[in-house]
Amino acid sequence: MADPWLSIVGLGEDGLSGLCDASRDALARAEVIFGGPRHLDLVGAGPRGRAWPVPFDIAPVLALRGCPVAVLASGDPFWFGAGGTLAAHLQPGEWSAFPVAGAVSLACARLGWKIEEVGALGLHAAGFGALRRVLHRGARLVVTLRDGSAPSALAAWLVAQGYGAVRLHVLERLGGPSEQVRSVQADEFDLTGIAAPVTVALDAAAISPVVGLPRVPGLAEDRFAHDGQITKSPIRALTLAALAPRPGELLWDIGGGSGSVSVEWCLAGGRAITIEPRPDRVANIRANIEGFGLVRQMEAVTGAAPDDLAGLPRPDAVFVGGGGSAALHDWLWAHLSEGTRIVANGVTLETESLLAERHTRHGGELLRIELSRAEPLGRMRGWKASRPVLQWSVTR
Repeated sequence: MADPWLSIVGLGEDGLSGLCDASRDALARAEVIFGGPRHLDLVGAGPRGRAWPVPFDIAPVLALRGCPVAVLASGDPFWFGAGGTLAAHLQPGEWSAFPVAGAVSLACARLGWKIEEVGALGLHAAGFGALRRVLHRGARLVVTLRDGSAPSALAAWLVAQGYGAVRLHVLERLGGPSEQVRSVQADEFDLTGIAAPVTVALDAAAISPVVGLPRVPGLAEDRFAHDGQITKSPIRALTLAALAPRPGELLWDIGGGSGSVSVEWCLAGGRAITIEPRPDRVANIRANIEGFGLVRQMEAVTGAAPDDLAGLPRPDAVFVGGGGSAALHDWLWAHLSEGTRIVANGVTLETESLLAERHTRHGGELLRIELSRAEPLGRMRGWKASRPVLQWSVTR
């Protein structure tokens, strides 16, 4: 077997001095070296160096297939680096990788944290909302950020979300001669002159136990942007139980309203496409996507079902809010793959009749959900009933 033509070389802030002999040999053999301008300077790439195009694209590397090429990436190239992107387009024998300690390993080494007990997120190209899923009392997280101004923005976001007691360890230029580690509580953040690349370690030992997201479905409605069109918390919990999300699975959320069912599906590790005809509600759905940090997992589509479903990737599960119509259910049954899970909720007499008929035709489970809440009744309390919800769940 021929030697790999592509070498993916992890690089630290100490440049060439921190590389093993195998990494140095790979760089010496390369006719072309790709990397960011800072990385190219650290290894002295000279005329062999080529800066990554903006926006990032691996096409220039693939165009040199067969020639000795090296790619530079920060730390471990397969943690939010170019390594995974390149490997997905290559055969195993075409490339070799030479990682060095990355931001997570170095941060934990500086702080004395056990890596296996630490969460890690790459926030250099994502919103802070992703932290809501993992930030709770006692959590320790290491996050990468885009530039020196981002730690201040992160501290402000934490305070606004009720996480002001989180302690931030700001680690600048880890592993290099200009390395610096400074610590401050989020609600007292006053650091200036922060140099990139920057990593922040968050210690949430002192935050309130009530500010983190619960790990079971049925989040309170006030956690979502909505106009009142939202699947209520207890109904949503039962709906998610019927949908049975699994990591990586795709949900179609038809008539999404606020997208709350999609959000909780994605929090369980899935992906979702939320279809909603009203642009104002699509705006709320997109606000929830951003607020919960689900940009990579969840998509909002302005459209009506079934007309705008045909071009979408096939789902593993479908949720139909408001019960749907006979035409929609006919289309779904005709076009969905065998094994697709369908859950439909209805509150009107007409949708109850429709779902009961579908249950007779296709089987599955028909569940009537009736809930009451205790509310003031004069000087005492009484039960106030919500509208009953009929839920049909079936596997295609």
